Amino acid sequence: MTNTASETLSIVVEREIHHPPEKIWRALTQPHLIEEWLMKNDFKPVVEHSFSLSADWGVVEGQVQTAEPHRTLSYSWDTKDLRSVITWTLTPTSSGTILRMEQEGFRPDQQPYYRGATAGWPRFFAALEQVLERMD
Repeated sequence: MTNTASETLSIVVEREIHHPPEKIWRALTQPHLIEEWLMKNDFKPVVEHSFSLSADWGVVEGQVQTAEPHRTLSYSWDTKDLRSVITWTLTPTSSGTILRMEQEGFRPDQQPYYRGATAGWPRFFAALEQVLERMD
């Protein structure tokens, strides 16, 4: 089965956050911080590292694809029959960082996943911002 970009849906959440990219990178890559805003995990920002994220609703299996410190992080995000990719992009601004998250790979028949992620990511972003406020 071929999968072209036009056949899949993506979710994009983008925010300007008043913290430097280095600090946001730590929150995106350090397991104890990821757990505070996302899920329990055994994440490492190392290309090809396989990891799991677990929550009361289930488990996400991932593998790191890109890790450019303070700039770009991407990893597969696979759960049940959803195969997707999360890409974080950090762009410095004069007052902080534009943080962009894209989750791509939702098939048209995966509306429940798509709706769940559309509702979930803004909540995760809000939790991430709270973690950043508490960090040194």
